[in-house]
Amino acid sequence: MPPLELNELDPDWAWSEYEPDADQPWDRRRVAHLYRRAGFAASERELREALQLAPAELIQRLVEPAADETFEAQMRQLVEATLAGGDPARLASVWLYRMLATPDPLREKLTLFWHGHFATSAAKVQDAQLMQRQNAVLRQHALGRFEPLVQEISRDPAMLVYLDSDSNRKSHPNENYARELMELFCLGEGNYTEQDIRQLARCFTGCEVRRRSYRFNQYQHDSGVKTFLGSTGAFGGEEAVRVVIAQPAAARFLVRKLVHYLVCDEPRASDRLIEPLAEEFRQRDLDTGWLVRRVLGSQLFFSTLALGRKIRSPVELAVGLLRALEGSTNVVELSGELGQLGQQLFFPPNVKGWEGGRNWINSSTLLGRANLVEKLLHGSPTRFAGGTLADLAERYEVATSPRFVDWLAELLLAVPLPDDVRRELVEVAEQPGGDRDAQLRRTLHALSTLPEFQLA
Repeated sequence: MPPLELNELDPDWAWSEYEPDADQPWDRRRVAHLYRRAGFAASERELREALQLAPAELIQRLVEPAADETFEAQMRQLVEATLAGGDPARLASVWLYRMLATPDPLREKLTLFWHGHFATSAAKVQDAQLMQRQNAVLRQHALGRFEPLVQEISRDPAMLVYLDSDSNRKSHPNENYARELMELFCLGEGNYTEQDIRQLARCFTGCEVRRRSYRFNQYQHDSGVKTFLGSTGAFGGEEAVRVVIAQPAAARFLVRKLVHYLVCDEPRASDRLIEPLAEEFRQRDLDTGWLVRRVLGSQLFFSTLALGRKIRSPVELAVGLLRALEGSTNVVELSGELGQLGQQLFFPPNVKGWEGGRNWINSSTLLGRANLVEKLLHGSPTRFAGGTLADLAERYEVATSPRFVDWLAELLLAVPLPDDVRRELVEVAEQPGGDRDAQLRRTLHALSTLPEFQLA
């Protein structure tokens, strides 16, 4: 058995391939855990199918699912129709629909990660087409090599507008992108100097946005020699990005951030735990797909140090609930509700994105989360596999109160229900008042008010 604390682990054990045993069996709980972290949640059908596969086989399918051209064609039509309206806020509802219906949930989960990492807000950009294009770039590179993604972001019109770098002149270099490239995107604090920022900013002079596209203005580019992060040369933006991501700190920074996104919110992973993974990440040319596959397939990921050790974001909570119960709803209304809880897609609060973890939870947001579930359950557009919650329970033969409560707990909770709480939920399911569907919805709402429901 591993030590009780994350940073006391033997890194060799932590990142070795998960091997089911009596202490860490390949069961419904761990399959549901994998789907929550490598997506949003698993439905009953997905749980049953997944248990027939070996862990490594399932992870491979999540990382590289079969292409679904029909779904992608549908999404292109939906995006085009939304862009015709020109309202950036409507893009969030389209993305929520994609999250709910996608056959590739891991890619959407990683697109959400990159959206918070390269945070860009439509509140300032105010152009739906630019925001949607950036979203498409994040999705395209979500599981690819890190350098092509950073290169694309460095030329991304939405990012340039957001960080005031769309008119970067050699006479007055704008330092915003250079600072965030090192501090927030690639290296982290303490791994660069103010002089590095000034020199790096010169590399990105000449960047412009014209007719919603990136344009390089050679007459406004500083073509002189720059020195930063130990390198000297007449660097342009592309070469500068390579210098930045070649720093040893880059691999550590990204590995640590992805480990916390996929494994646990706290405590901060130590360099000792991170470095072996970071070293191989460097050797593999910063291949994010490899890194994600390695983390998801590790002993640490399936250990008690990961189970239930994350707090759901509002998006994860709502999308997870609906995906687990094969649900559909009015995504425009859902987008607005998520904004009230602090996670409106395409509108991160600042360039640091959403802080996540414990910051999602306070007395106000706990009430707001329960109210969101209540609105989902009682909203007329919400359906479960096209029918009622009672219909879904009948389909899976869990319609009796005890079985229904146990079934919900397996699908939706990352930690076991205490016995006394389980008994109370069974009593809620058996209270008179309304038809059976109303009773089951009331039970699900009661479950959503529990502290356990907030954990991913």
